[in-house]
Amino acid sequence: MAEGTTRNAARGIMETRYANPAPLGLMGFGMTTVLLNIHNAGFFPISAMVLAMGIFYGGLAQVIAGIMEFRKGNTFGTTAFTSYGLFWLSLVGLIVMPRLGWAEATPHAYMGWYLFMWGVFTLFMLLGTLRSSVVLRLIFLLLTVLFFLLAARDWTGSETIGTIAGWEGILTGACAIYLAMAEVLHEQLGRKVLPF
Repeated sequence: MAEGTTRNAARGIMETRYANPAPLGLMGFGMTTVLLNIHNAGFFPISAMVLAMGIFYGGLAQVIAGIMEFRKGNTFGTTAFTSYGLFWLSLVGLIVMPRLGWAEATPHAYMGWYLFMWGVFTLFMLLGTLRSSVVLRLIFLLLTVLFFLLAARDWTGSETIGTIAGWEGILTGACAIYLAMAEVLHEQLGRKVLPF
């Protein structure tokens, strides 16, 4: 075996091992989702903290994770992380651009359609998790429900639906954080510490 490895190294053939980008993407998604949904549940107004998380950790970190998944040949990971990273960037744009005078504010009913379309996308992505871990399936199921609840909130103007969506979103983000840490600990310690 060592002799074959030496021959391969001599010919310039080396095995490249890449880090798992999923925990980065899951943490960017999870932490930002929890923070935004603490707002949706009615605990505090949207502030620069949520917007900054949406740009940098929910947005850019997930796009980077998606590009890394592309390098590994993972179509699902590329599509999920890149899409949800760009979701966060577009959501921040929808909030900030009207405040800067760059565009008109989006009416609530139309914002409902934006969220509904993300729910449809997430429902299809949920189908792609059916052979994955239980926790990943749960994240996509909860996220699908979250988008549809948020759309219903914007269509109806119901604060109750918004509050329910906020609590459900906190759970969604917490599941993503859990899976990210389960994967990091599994790889770092060489054994499953947290089941996933």
